[in-house]
Amino acid sequence: MAKKQRKYDMEYKIQAVKLAKELGGAKAAAGLGIPENTIYAWTKAAREGRLNVGSGSHTPETAMNLAEEPALLRRQVREQEKEIRRLK
Repeated sequence: MAKKQRKYDMEYKIQAVKLAKELGGAKAAAGLGIPENTIYAWTKAAREGRLNVGSGSHTPETAMNLAEEPALLRRQVREQEKEIRRLK
């Protein structure tokens, strides 16, 4: 059975490429939970002009915050789920 291909909107791709420029492709892909090949393809498309990422970029501080955000949100959800179970 074939895997269902995920769809990403243009803004997500642009932000992922900017993050990859700051952190490197492997770290950005791991932080975002996407395959490395996907982020490398988007980076190549940006270099070739097929993906317009604009001139703006994240600073290393904001890039790291973006990479850490999914883990932080998962941790907060777990804590809230524990609190809900405790209140029941």
